[in-house]
Amino acid sequence: MPRENSFTDSEGRSLTPDLEDELGREGAFQLPPRRSSVSAPMQQGRPSMTSPTSPTSPTTRMRGIISPDAPRSTGLVSFLAKPSTPKERFRQAVRQVIHMHRGMTFMSVGSYGGRNESERVGAEPGVDPRRASAEMQYGHIHQQCAIEITDYSSLRTNVMQMKNEEFIDLMRDGIASQRPAWVKVRWINVGGVSWDVIKAMTLRYDLHPLALEDIFHQTGHTRSKADYYLKHLFLRVLCHELGELNAEDENVFTARDAPRSSSPEPMEKSTLSKLFPQRKSRVRQRDARKIALDVLKQGERVEVDVSPMFIFLFRDGTVISIHAKPNLNVTAPIAHRLRQTDTVLRQSPDPSILVHALLDLIVDRALQVVDAYHDKIDKFERDILIKPKVKIIRHLHILSGDLILHKRTLDPIKTLVYGLRRYDVDRCAALIDTSDPANAKVPVVGFMSHKSKIYLADVFDHMEYILASLDMFSSIAENLIDYSFNSASYDMNIVMRRLTLVTIIGLPLTLLTGYFGMNFTQFWSVNNNSDLFFWKLAIPIGVFTAILALWQDIVGMYHYAWKKMTTKRAAQMKIKNN
Repeated sequence: MPRENSFTDSEGRSLTPDLEDELGREGAFQLPPRRSSVSAPMQQGRPSMTSPTSPTSPTTRMRGIISPDAPRSTGLVSFLAKPSTPKERFRQAVRQVIHMHRGMTFMSVGSYGGRNESERVGAEPGVDPRRASAEMQYGHIHQQCAIEITDYSSLRTNVMQMKNEEFIDLMRDGIASQRPAWVKVRWINVGGVSWDVIKAMTLRYDLHPLALEDIFHQTGHTRSKADYYLKHLFLRVLCHELGELNAEDENVFTARDAPRSSSPEPMEKSTLSKLFPQRKSRVRQRDARKIALDVLKQGERVEVDVSPMFIFLFRDGTVISIHAKPNLNVTAPIAHRLRQTDTVLRQSPDPSILVHALLDLIVDRALQVVDAYHDKIDKFERDILIKPKVKIIRHLHILSGDLILHKRTLDPIKTLVYGLRRYDVDRCAALIDTSDPANAKVPVVGFMSHKSKIYLADVFDHMEYILASLDMFSSIAENLIDYSFNSASYDMNIVMRRLTLVTIIGLPLTLLTGYFGMNFTQFWSVNNNSDLFFWKLAIPIGVFTAILALWQDIVGMYHYAWKKMTTKRAAQMKIKNN
């Protein structure tokens, strides 16, 4: 039955079908695959390759309609059948307009990262590249990635470096993507986040949709965590690196890149811009405030780059690591160690040892950040003890806020490492469906080996040191701020006390001077032309007033001199006795 708000033809068929219905039409209206070989559904964690000449393959079904080498559509359905009658041409035009506006509206309300969270309530969890809606929502995310595939064992190693197109072709080729027999561990290291690369890896290794959602949805409350799935272990770890002032890589994948929230090519006089004017205005204002705040915080601030690293650990010895920067500089030390035969990574070809090496690298970079904060705290403490200044207090306030933020982002790493050491087997056991009798005798095996857990203990100790150092630096910064204000308050009290003493001592003399300044006709000082009588009264009154006002200070000085003399005598007697 057609919808009430849709147009229908004479036969009652809707001219404005749903997006899912249109994407699910027969083969004549489907998008052709990029290449002739198409991956079949996953079996046992790996996709089997369908023959290009199979009678049931999409390529065969599309043959005669469009060439396999034709350019691929970017998310909107292309109606390839040529209409024969004016009525069908009109119907096709209506469908294209409806799909264009509906797709644009879907992408507009699908923004993420807290910008339009109300529209995402109740959305489908996870990101499944097999869904056409995922291609429409994330297909615009493209980045030229740096990809390195390292196959190694205890005896030999092989490194392959490639770009997006080469890697995608490798993933689609089921035979070429298989590991040689001598390979114990395969490490796929991807620098950059691109939809086509992640989609190819997902179809090849069957990555979980919830893990992909964590990759593309980097919200403001993103934190390090470990998720256990049947086919792989997924880790999301925030990397903290020392950065340069005003250094910003424009090619780094950020939260602004996904999912798409606007059209790649704005349409003139489009009503979409009128649907969310307030939201766009709020986003601009928030971005402007954030930029202004970052500018105000520049100066003596420790520049730290925080970016996530995503790690997949499979039971067959495959490890996939993805980080936002489109280069492999972050993991260069690990790649260098793999080329040496006397390292732990080569002597123990264990994928969990490689995961430990990645975690240890992240923690070592965090130690560099802690050392930088230590140097900065020492500098500020020296400046404060010499002479407190408002400028230094401002820097301490900014540093204290950054320390609190970094503690919030580093503390989950400690929990993650502890969970891998302590609860790895328990979490793997929780994945087994115990209600199925066939799983009654299934052995429970964790993702992390015993040797990797031993090395993870060292990572855990480093994380405890990092968090304790951050707490100590934060406390020192707060104490220095309090000391600065206490010093300023003490100096103000000293100044006010001095003014009060001058006022108290000079008040009787002022009164006496005023009395002697009267216009007397019969007065000793006037008749004798002498001020001797005035000084006979002023000096005793001034001395008495000064002694009375400074009496507590005089007593304090007496006790200080007595204590110092007593201490000196006691020290001299002890020296003589020895």
